[in-house]
Amino acid sequence: MTRIGGTWQNWARSASVKPVRVERPRTPEGVQRAVQAAASQGLAIKAVGAGHSFTGIAVAPGVLLELDDLQGLVSADAGTGRVTLLAGTRLHRIPALLAPYGLAMQNLGDIDRQSISGAISTGTHGTGAGFGGLATQVVGLTMITAAGEFLRIDDEHDADLLPAVAVGLGALGIIVEVTLQCVPAFVMRAVDEPAPLDDVLATLDERVAASDHFEFYWFPHTDVALTKTQTRLPESTRREPLPVVGKWIDETLLSNGVYRVVCAAAQAAPAITPPFSRLAVKLTGDRAYTDLSHRVLTQSRTVRFREMEYALPVENVVPAFRAVQQLIAERGWRIEFPIEVRFARQDDRWLSTAYGRESGYIAVHRYWRADPTPYFEAVERIMFEHGGRPHWGKLHTLSASQLRERYPRFDDFLALRDRLDPERRFANRYLGRVLGP
Repeated sequence: MTRIGGTWQNWARSASVKPVRVERPRTPEGVQRAVQAAASQGLAIKAVGAGHSFTGIAVAPGVLLELDDLQGLVSADAGTGRVTLLAGTRLHRIPALLAPYGLAMQNLGDIDRQSISGAISTGTHGTGAGFGGLATQVVGLTMITAAGEFLRIDDEHDADLLPAVAVGLGALGIIVEVTLQCVPAFVMRAVDEPAPLDDVLATLDERVAASDHFEFYWFPHTDVALTKTQTRLPESTRREPLPVVGKWIDETLLSNGVYRVVCAAAQAAPAITPPFSRLAVKLTGDRAYTDLSHRVLTQSRTVRFREMEYALPVENVVPAFRAVQQLIAERGWRIEFPIEVRFARQDDRWLSTAYGRESGYIAVHRYWRADPTPYFEAVERIMFEHGGRPHWGKLHTLSASQLRERYPRFDDFLALRDRLDPERRFANRYLGRVLGP
């Protein structure tokens, strides 16, 4: 399906564009035809999944490919655990597709609205010091090159390219299929509990090492960390899910409904933010339950926000966090969203934020109607000073020259881009800034 005109916006309303036209292919061959047509007309072309990147990474001034109809399971092998999905498949649909085979994704981020191709291409990750980002689960993919040809990359075809294309930023081609290495389905025991922030920071290394998955949130203007500790268990483990009513009160009424009202009101009356934050840490974040992995790892977030996240060498997480804490106090800012701290294993994906180093992540957020610029720019300076690498799908200001210093394989990636897309068919303004012209 092709249509002319209209405005595309991402979920956070931080990026928008009026493309020359929008196409909605239903098959990989449809994607191929769209790329070939764009090339014949001298137009740039970009694919978009769910639009959950905060940056302009998916902005398409020429031809915009919506992958909403390119969803579903292509193949699955319960014996090997390898599963191939169409590129537009949303993460929240994958558990049901895998269930008949007794499989699950090894790890997930806390939001599951993204498409699988968008999630891996931007370096989406979850938490857990023993687990890499979603792109580390990729053992093969198929994409359409700028020449309009199918390119299969896996352990039998151009295997040396997999570390480059798994986190490809949409700069190397348009992914049409993704093959994941899945694991046997499993259950998780989750314990969410508040703890004194100073105690959490003092024992952070021990907490991370002792848990399969550990993270914490800190609402500025409080002295409490909301910790989340999760343990992986066999699928046969008895489940004790959250009570339906209690879960609705906690996650729908309080964490989304009431919170949305308070965030909106705080734009006119910032003084309400600190007392509400202190109340929030008393009313939420204290529960224990056991459920299927995807129900524990992900959560519903319906309050619109904007986000910046940096990956740091794990040893720099506490000093950087302390610096942000001091910054907020010194500036007297009323910050309505919590700061999130997570962890990931080092990996070999060239443009992964965890490439070659054990990593911790600090994410800052602001309500979408608030101007995040002063806060984000000041936090970014702290992250940069502590060796940070920005999440590709979240707001940041770094350029190619700064990013080159952070990624040992940066120039190798650019050389591959020159080879696969010499005419910059998949370029846009964001890629021009982070990769160079």
